[in-house]
Amino acid sequence: MAYTIKEIAEALGAVARGASDLMVNGLAEPAAAGRDDLALALSPKFAESLPMGDAQAAVLWEGADWQALGLKAAITVPRARFAMATLTRQFDLGHGAAVGIHPSAVVDPKATIGQNVSVGPLAVIEAGARIGDNCQIGAQCYIGLDVTLGANAVLRDHVSLLARVSIGDDFWCQSGARIGGDGFSFVTPEKNHVETARESLGKDVTQDSQSWVRIHSVGSVTIGDNVEIGANTTIDRGTIRDTRIGSGTKIDNLVQVGHNVVIGENCLLCGQVGVAGSTHIGNNTVLGGQTGVADNLTIGDNVVTGGGSMVLSNVPSGRAMLGYPATKMETHIEAYKGLRRLPRLAKDIAELKKAILNLPTKD
Repeated sequence: MAYTIKEIAEALGAVARGASDLMVNGLAEPAAAGRDDLALALSPKFAESLPMGDAQAAVLWEGADWQALGLKAAITVPRARFAMATLTRQFDLGHGAAVGIHPSAVVDPKATIGQNVSVGPLAVIEAGARIGDNCQIGAQCYIGLDVTLGANAVLRDHVSLLARVSIGDDFWCQSGARIGGDGFSFVTPEKNHVETARESLGKDVTQDSQSWVRIHSVGSVTIGDNVEIGANTTIDRGTIRDTRIGSGTKIDNLVQVGHNVVIGENCLLCGQVGVAGSTHIGNNTVLGGQTGVADNLTIGDNVVTGGGSMVLSNVPSGRAMLGYPATKMETHIEAYKGLRRLPRLAKDIAELKKAILNLPTKD
């Protein structure tokens, strides 16, 4: 696909400069850009490598001197990274999904399929499933009994939506994600050693030989509009009520969301986050990579956790957390600074002890 600089600028709501009729057919980093590419020199640092490539046009930061950079045309944008959203959407080649149902797919006659839907090879759609218009269902996907999938959904290959999962419009799901598996919920006939350990904070761990009994998951998963799920992420169904993911939330690869969890709107859960059962997460909260959240907690709105944090208690709205266990980010940073000072402090104390021992004694 090819666009003029003017067309791209109009899509960005930005200003085209120079030869606005110049055609480009792809995006490239400055050093690798060819003559037909649009270089993404979004900051002065990236622009330094423009001479290493052959780009005639580039997207630049606001106020950049595009002529001094030797370009024939340029687009200047006020917020470079935000412009990436429009640019990448415009040049996305997609995955070649064609409208229609592949001959090898298995679609139950009681399923409802909308208009302009693509169903890939070996996909399975069970009875009662309702698929909205303009959906793309990749190869070997599984859509279970009575699943609702809104319009404009994109499921990459090997996605599983298990029975009675309900998903809104504009859903994106990457390869291998599993939504609606049973929660990890088991109980013993009598109080067990895990319960006594928790109640006593580890002081009392009793002997136990009981067998674990499954608590079945009769809830499901409800997901709002404009949600994205990463590759190999798993979201468990609720025990009685549904696990819920709010509209606008984006979940990265290899994330585990436990049973009964409620996640608000416009949240980000980065790679390898784990959220244990029955935890409630507010709106616009961001959990950094490898954050762990214990069960039955409440995390407020606009909370941010640094990578590798372990949240073991409730977090009020508007707080940044870091560490294991997670504390206020500023508190953790001060504690870490103190930890780094310990070797020097120990050395100073040793020298003081030595000096004191060498003081002359009174006769």
